Amino acid sequence: MVRTTVDRILEETRPLSALDVSDNRALPEVVIPTPPLSIAKKSVRTTLQASTLDGVFATFFGSVTTGVLLTNFLLELGATSVEIGLLSSIPMFVNLLQPLGAYLGDRTTSRHWYSILIFGSSRFLWVILLLLMMGVSDSPTERHQLLMWTLGIVFVTHILGSLGSASWFSWMAALVPRRLRGRYFGVRNSAANLMNLIGVPLMGWGVSTWKGGAIQGYGIVLSLGIVAGLLSLVFQWFMIDVNPQAPIPESKDVARRDSTESPSRWFKDTNFLIFLLYFGSWTFAVNLSVPFYSLYMLDNLHLDVGLVTLYGSLTAGANLLMLMVWGKLADRIGNRPLLLGIGILVAVTPLFWLATGSNPASLWIGLPLIHVLRGSTWAAIDLCIHNMQMSVAPLRSQSGYFAIAAAITGVSGALGTTAGGFLAQLPSIGGLAGLFALSAVLRLLALLPLVFVREHRSQPLIHAWREVQLAFGLSFNRVRKNNLLLGLKPQAVLIQAVGLANRLK
Repeated sequence: MVRTTVDRILEETRPLSALDVSDNRALPEVVIPTPPLSIAKKSVRTTLQASTLDGVFATFFGSVTTGVLLTNFLLELGATSVEIGLLSSIPMFVNLLQPLGAYLGDRTTSRHWYSILIFGSSRFLWVILLLLMMGVSDSPTERHQLLMWTLGIVFVTHILGSLGSASWFSWMAALVPRRLRGRYFGVRNSAANLMNLIGVPLMGWGVSTWKGGAIQGYGIVLSLGIVAGLLSLVFQWFMIDVNPQAPIPESKDVARRDSTESPSRWFKDTNFLIFLLYFGSWTFAVNLSVPFYSLYMLDNLHLDVGLVTLYGSLTAGANLLMLMVWGKLADRIGNRPLLLGIGILVAVTPLFWLATGSNPASLWIGLPLIHVLRGSTWAAIDLCIHNMQMSVAPLRSQSGYFAIAAAITGVSGALGTTAGGFLAQLPSIGGLAGLFALSAVLRLLALLPLVFVREHRSQPLIHAWREVQLAFGLSFNRVRKNNLLLGLKPQAVLIQAVGLANRLK
């Protein structure tokens, strides 16, 4: 399916007209929607297929070393809500190192080798935790020491990840054609979520039923995760390497401003600064509550980890089905309309948690519906917010722009998670319930700056709503007249997802 998608978009790609270039003031430079490095279609196809498989195995590794499985492991070791909040804030605080990572990555001659060095070292560090787990006993002292070691390893691995993130993001921005980004990243993320859909519930069930206990069970799945993480790096060998030192080829179809400007010009880029205001405030509001959903189910509702991971599979399933829908819509109407429209629904989602409990109606209706809603809506948010970063950042100095965005949002997200951990323990705000309500209010306020962000090819909200209606089959007559949107029907998406699953076997 990746091959078919790439072929279709490359055939649709056309240079921008002179009018398109001259009328665009939203972006510092306009780049034709073809591979920036003029890569052959066959090489692009091979690269994107390899990148998809890289994402699948990296997601398996990430699901073991983050999320509900790691949270449950720490709770077994006696972690408090503050330590859970610290766990979630670590990867955000270390994002301050992303500008340094962008600087180092841009001074290498190979994106591939830099990625192998950074992410390979990061994933090998988890072997240390695996060895430490083998000798742990039931002693509270030893368990606390293992808890501290776990947090330390998480801290170091995320430092390494921050040093490599901007370089990897720039690598993908250089390889993926502009008009293919929505659909390709939709397919890639769908494949990754398919792995989550299948793997996480099985691993959660294995941890909860392991005869040697949950800690030993986590050790087993951690060993599988490490193998998957190393396999993901193997697939990067099949991706086209990019030399960040090589000059960007000139093209008559590219309109640029002064290409010799310093990367620090982002400080004078008003559009980018407004985007950062939105991204930072949104990240703070979201991380005020999201890291504590699993804690709420495991600690407040006293649910089994196997049931919690089953809910997670519903989120992954909804995400899988909707990613390709949102990807095609984003390519047609732009990312900003989806971020605004779907963002309102995401903003009020924490309020739905207030109506849940440990009663059968919540366990079998309320909580499953919330997780399906989360998966469907966050598929659009995650996809569009990353694609929009590529849109608002100029072609030159992209890694610097990405690093600055990651650093600012990392700090705001870490502050949100840390603040959430302390606020959750204050009886005056009602514990986690009050925290969820506060997060909903702040999310709605965070959407205001997005109204003023300019994005190339972004349609007005009224036009965007019509496209959404077409995408979900609410206007059948217009769907029949527009062949480009026929693939957006839900049943077609399901067929594509099944086809993708068969290709990954």
